[in-house]
Amino acid sequence: MSQTIAFFDFDGTITTKDTLLEFIRHSRGKFRFYTGFAINSPWLIAMKLKLISNQKAKERILSWFFRGSDLTTFQQQCDHFAADMLPGLIRPKALAEIETLRQRNATIVVVSASPENWIQPWAGSNSIQYIATRLEVKENKLTGKIQDRNCHGEEKVVRIREAYQLPDYNAILAYGDSSGDLPMLKLAQTSFYKPFR
Repeated sequence: MSQTIAFFDFDGTITTKDTLLEFIRHSRGKFRFYTGFAINSPWLIAMKLKLISNQKAKERILSWFFRGSDLTTFQQQCDHFAADMLPGLIRPKALAEIETLRQRNATIVVVSASPENWIQPWAGSNSIQYIATRLEVKENKLTGKIQDRNCHGEEKVVRIREAYQLPDYNAILAYGDSSGDLPMLKLAQTSFYKPFR
């Protein structure tokens, strides 16, 4: 029997906005959001100029907003964000494509650079598998660091190959919207770039 697996980027592909930015705005408020990004703008510029890695810039932002946060409280905020805010950010065409694939009995996987803390509850509520960035936690508090590597670029492919035996599938599909998705798109037999715009 033909088996299909479909890998979806989340931010910008399934959603209309970057969910990390939206989560920070939601959990920390607009004033702290804009102040924090203004203060950390040199790091973001350095990332854009490829002077520092995506991971280093992301850890700088995570540390600024969340270092020392209690994991239980943070996860409650993530669960609330997933339930109340994410539905308004989801592209209807993306949901329709997921439902079409579900009817074909395809394996559907979200592969995201965003933290699994809000990817997991959203994916779980939609019966979708997921691979996402894991945040480092020590003594039940966020350190502001990423555990291992940011799930971005080539790391998406590494994590996919760790989790799935791709030769078992007759059809491999991938959906993405940015340069960070290109390795995943190249992995697929059929790929879609910015498909739901």
